Amino acid sequence: MKPIQCRKSFAFGRTWNRRFYATKQVRPIFVEETDEIVVVTVYTYYS
Repeated sequence: MKPIQCRKSFAFGRTWNRRFYATKQVRPIFVEETDEIVVVTVYTYYS
């Protein structure tokens, strides 16, 4: 099974770790099993 990924960007507009970020992007990595979807990991990026 080959891992699948997608991305979604959101307006963030807040401070995180003492730094202001306008955008938050979430990128889940998952695989499709016969009867379920298994999320392997989720990466989060701030910009």
